[in-house]
Order: sequence, then C-alpha cells, then structure tokens
Amino acid sequence: MTTRSVAPIDPRGPRTNQAVLAAGLVLGFAFDWWFVAPIFAVVLFLGVAFGPRANPTMRFYADVIRPRLGPPSELEDPRPPRFAATVGVVFLVAATVAFAAGAFTLGWSLALIVALLAALAATTGICVGCEMYLAVAKRRGMELVG
Repeated sequence: MTTRSVAPIDPRGPRTNQAVLAAGLVLGFAFDWWFVAPIFAVVLFLGVAFGPRANPTMRFYADVIRPRLGPPSELEDPRPPRFAATVGVVFLVAATVAFAAGAFTLGWSLALIVALLAALAATTGICVGCEMYLAVAKRRGMELVG
C-alpha cells in the first residue's frame, strides 16, 4: 500500500485551538451568544479546508505562542485532529441551522457537545474524534506518522 507523505505536527497547536473553542462556546452559552457557533464553525472549517495557518487560533499559536516554548516532546499525525475538527464543523453547522430555525435547545446541545469534547481534549489530551479516526485507520491498515 502506498501512503502520502504527511508531516507530523506539534500537538500543542490543536490543544490550544481546542481550549479556545471550548472557552468560546461556553461563554457563548453563558451569555446566550448563539452567533459563536457559526463563527467557530468557520474557524474550524478554514483549518480543515486550507490548513492550520488558515485557522486564526492555530496561526496565533504558531506565530506567537510556539516561538516562546521549547520544542514539543513528541509530534503527532495531523490527520486525527483534522478529522476531529471536521466532526466539530458538522456539529457546529447543525447547531447554527438549529439556531436559525429557532430550536435553541437543540442548537446549544450540539454546540455544548463540541465544547465538552474540546475541553476534554485540551485538558487531558483525550481527543474522542482523534480516537475515532485512529480506530478506523487501524482497521484499514493505514500508516500514521509521529
């Protein structure tokens, strides 16, 4: 089987993004700012579609935070966090549609699922979407980097 060459990434970048995402969605819920869901959907989509530098949080991490840190102790394959971000986009788009339809309970339920999973990943390193990707990759015999 041939695999594309994939450059490993610093896992602290996605964790920073997850922390900002979780905090933003929780603040949105606390202040009833439903518009944070579509904003974060766009932010995540930009990173998924065009790479980490297109995501403002990831770019801030790369340009401002990472230069002040030592090198990461390990690198990881970028595909699992990209998959997790894609799942986040789907949930946040669904939340946005729910908000637009006036179904605020459904909208906040979907957005807070994303917030909960992002907070879990940011604080513990346990990324449920990443684990889903890894389980499928293992079953398919895919090679991972990092």
